[in-house]
Amino acid sequence: MFDATTILAYKGKNRAVIGGDGQVTFGNTVLKNNATKIRTLYQGKILAGFAGSTADAFNLFDMFEEQLANRKGDLVKAVIDFSKAWRKDKILRRLEAMMIVLDRDHIFILTGNGDVVEPEDGEIASIGSGGNYAIAAARALKQHADLDEETLVRESLSIAADLCIYTNHEIKTLSLEEARP
Repeated sequence: MFDATTILAYKGKNRAVIGGDGQVTFGNTVLKNNATKIRTLYQGKILAGFAGSTADAFNLFDMFEEQLANRKGDLVKAVIDFSKAWRKDKILRRLEAMMIVLDRDHIFILTGNGDVVEPEDGEIASIGSGGNYAIAAARALKQHADLDEETLVRESLSIAADLCIYTNHEIKTLSLEEARP
């Protein structure tokens, strides 16, 4: 995991939501408190979040957007193509970076090793230094509290921020609200 951030995604019954904290660190120094590490892609139909170097994030988001465009927004095909391209690129494959991408039907974790991982439950995924705290909180809140998707993501990230020194309370979220067919 990376000592850089926490990203949490939840594909719930009514909405798909991704959230991330705003802290950017360099070693044990906080460089910025309010960075945005999540974004919408492909005409607002895909959500993505990144853990790793900020400079690398822009390149990877651009590369993934190109794959989405080539596949006309088909997330499953785009993640497979992206993973192949990431592994084949000699520079990019050295990155120690991870991404979460999701739409209303799928959620994936992508790694610089070329891994494409769909969470076992198909609903919740996290990356970054506080990822394990956030996912544990999200699973508990999902089971024991009646929260909407965005609140669940925000509260889970807040719990992670209380525990992880590389995660802060400057939480931002994005959501996809259109109903599934």
